[in-house]
Amino acid sequence: MPGGVRAELAIHGPTNCPLARLSAQADAPVTDVTWADDGNDGTDTAVAEEFRMSSDVDIDIDSVDTLSDATGVVDIGEDRVYRFDRDTEAACPCAVVESLGSPLADVRVRDGILHLTLHPENVECLRSIVAALDDAAADVELEYLVHAGGGDDADPTVVDRSRLTDRQREVIRTAHEMGYFEYPRRANATTVADELGIGLSTFTEHLAAAQGALLDELLPDS
Repeated sequence: MPGGVRAELAIHGPTNCPLARLSAQADAPVTDVTWADDGNDGTDTAVAEEFRMSSDVDIDIDSVDTLSDATGVVDIGEDRVYRFDRDTEAACPCAVVESLGSPLADVRVRDGILHLTLHPENVECLRSIVAALDDAAADVELEYLVHAGGGDDADPTVVDRSRLTDRQREVIRTAHEMGYFEYPRRANATTVADELGIGLSTFTEHLAAAQGALLDELLPDS
């Protein structure tokens, strides 16, 4: 099996993403997001974009900027596929990722959060993508990461961050950023707890729970 990386990023507060606003407004998921240029000489500043939503959802497309021209193109079961023209001059998270040479395997939106599935060349490339998204989102989270080395002895590593609570994510992220896990440590437990505004025992409790959940992912029962 070839080595590789599969990751899902959760983009909170994505800029220039009308589908995120639509999903939040309609309280319904948006799936099967795809786009294509018009096949002309590349001088146009818009691409045709399609998305899929339940046809039972009562949505007011006209109330979302840039979606006023969206039209239903086909019904598939209980869903409807819509099409609209997206302005390419306004950079969106999807365009940022693809500009770095990583095609998107899946794009969907849930609760106003943009979820991107991609296969970057390596973990370092994934780090570059996350850094590049800083200007295109309020926050970027790694929802899961599958990293497999090549060869017959490959041992895929799966990390599903949805197993952590929001508080556990905050604790482990802050500890990492402050150098708690480095050797030698740049910050001790008391310093990190003070930064989080919580007591030392609360910090160690959240950290232990987060580490336990991640280890359950990395070291499943055989």
